[in-house]
Amino acid sequence: MRTFGYSDFWFIIEAAQWTIALSIMAFIGGGIVGLIVALSRSSDNTIARGASMGFIKLFQGTPLLLQLFLVFFGAPVLGLDVNPWIAAAVALTLNSGAFLGEIWRGCIQAIPRGQWEAAEALGLSYRYKMRDVVLPQALKVAVPPTVGYMVQIVKGTSLAAIIGFTELTRAGQIINNATFQPMVVFSVVAAIYFLLCWPLSLLASYMERRLAVSLSR
Repeated sequence: MRTFGYSDFWFIIEAAQWTIALSIMAFIGGGIVGLIVALSRSSDNTIARGASMGFIKLFQGTPLLLQLFLVFFGAPVLGLDVNPWIAAAVALTLNSGAFLGEIWRGCIQAIPRGQWEAAEALGLSYRYKMRDVVLPQALKVAVPPTVGYMVQIVKGTSLAAIIGFTELTRAGQIINNATFQPMVVFSVVAAIYFLLCWPLSLLASYMERRLAVSLSR
């Protein structure tokens, strides 16, 4: 064993970049999946609504840790060779897509019914009704909860440590095994998570206040 030192601290800092990278990938991928889910849930197509609802129930109703296990250990059963990075990105993308899809579905349906009826009165198809009328208004409502959910994505990446992905939590485990100073090591890890998540929480609160002011006018 050795004493926790600068090199150990720097190793944890470097691992934080993988936490950030995985979070960004999960948010972008989850955003694409979530938009598809939200539009499907809001469509008039019964099959699309049913499929998107099943997707949401599946990924919201099962733990993210289990989803990581299924992707990482299940892919080889199907003949696919995946490394921890790909497995973590896929699992987090699907999980984030389910939650973002439901958040955005609520934002879409929050648009006053009169806006929908006005678009229908103009003879707009579903595609143009969503693109030109509904989504631009839903975007304003969706920004605060979306930014707030990014905090959950960042914290969710810590579960990727269980499949061997060396992000912030996994780096802390490695250093703790070498130094056996859990209070020091995991206090540093917790502080870095706080520094990553706190600005996002402040940004979400700020956007919520701005949205409340704009809606009251």
